[in-house]
Formats: sequence, structure tokens, C-alpha cells
Amino acid sequence: MRLLFDEHYSPEVARQLRARGYEVDCVVDRPDLRGMSDAHIFAAMPAEQRAIVTEDWTDFRLLLNRAAVEGTDHHGVIFTSRAALPRGKGTIGLYLRVFDSFLQRYPADDALFNSSYWLP
Repeated sequence: MRLLFDEHYSPEVARQLRARGYEVDCVVDRPDLRGMSDAHIFAAMPAEQRAIVTEDWTDFRLLLNRAAVEGTDHHGVIFTSRAALPRGKGTIGLYLRVFDSFLQRYPADDALFNSSYWLP
């Protein structure tokens, strides 16, 4: 599965997951996505077959609902919460363990096709 971490996450998580062989990118490292709206990012990821990792339940829930009504395909959204997965330099290892485990369980590019998932 290919992932795109939304801009709230440290790019170090994506870099270390890439070093482990996963196809992971992050908005922070992508000039074409930095500062773009959630709707723009959501619309761009099907072409890359990437699921989006975000804490932004409010916006992405609406985008998922709209895609379902309109019959628009996407490669999934993975939601996290700051309570369960706090962000910070001291929690990068936690993110690596959680996402390494998740990506091992769901390696297929279409594992979250037209769906969403809450982690952890």
C-alpha cells in the first residue's frame, strides 16, 4: 500500500518508513501539495494510488461521503487521533511500529480502496 502523510505529521516518519521499503510520501516534502486544500489532496491521490493518513476527520469525512455519493474512486483514508498517536519527536518510534505493522497486514495497493480505517 502506498501512503501519503498529511502535513501535520513529521516527514521523518515517512523517511524512515521508506527506508524500510514502503512507498510512503508526505505533504511536507511535496511542493506540488504543500499548502493545498484537503479536497485538492484527496482528488490528487487516486492517480498515485495512495491512501491518505490524516487527523482531519471533519474535512475528510465529508470528502469520503461526497466520493461515495458521486461514485468517485479513491485509495482510502487512514485516520489517527492525537490522543492515541500523539505527535512529536519522541513518538516517531511509536508511529513506525504502528505503521510498519499496519503495512505488513495490508500490503496491497487496493487494500483500502473506497474505504477508510482508524489507527491504532
